Amino acid sequence: MNRNEEVRMKKVNRIKAIAAVIALSIAVAVPVVLAQTTGEGQKSERRMHRGGHGKRGGDRMMGRGFGKLDLTDAQKAQIKQIRESNRETISPLRQEIRAKRQEIRQARQGGAFDEALVRQKLTEIASIEAKLMAEQNRIHQEILTVLTPEQKTKLEQMREQFKTRMNERRARKEQKTL
Repeated sequence: MNRNEEVRMKKVNRIKAIAAVIALSIAVAVPVVLAQTTGEGQKSERRMHRGGHGKRGGDRMMGRGFGKLDLTDAQKAQIKQIRESNRETISPLRQEIRAKRQEIRQARQGGAFDEALVRQKLTEIASIEAKLMAEQNRIHQEILTVLTPEQKTKLEQMREQFKTRMNERRARKEQKTL
């Protein structure tokens, strides 16, 4: 192999490594952000469409954490309006991610695996997921403006309890694997 080919291979390998790091970072960050945004992600939406958990009616549409904040009807209506008004921004991003994932599944079928195509699609997904996370955080911040200081404090306490429970579960799981 001549010098030019070596340099080119190093550049390709570096790009591959960067793409892999981005994809892995987003794969790790998305569940964390979704957990921190009190159930605003796809899982809570799926639960909502299947009938949800917990209280009946509007509380279940507020997300797991918001249902325990004793929101007034006016607050519930404001939060619902914020989510509905932002659905047009979020929905296309989720659809685009689903489409890219479908393209990856198709690339794996048929026996001929196109690694370059899969890496390209993963990089594209990473970019879209970053936009989605930014939008979800913006919406969450907008929703927080509806809450009273006491409700914000209670929400933060619930988040800390959730983190503690997750860390305990993680520790128990690690103990079992040892």
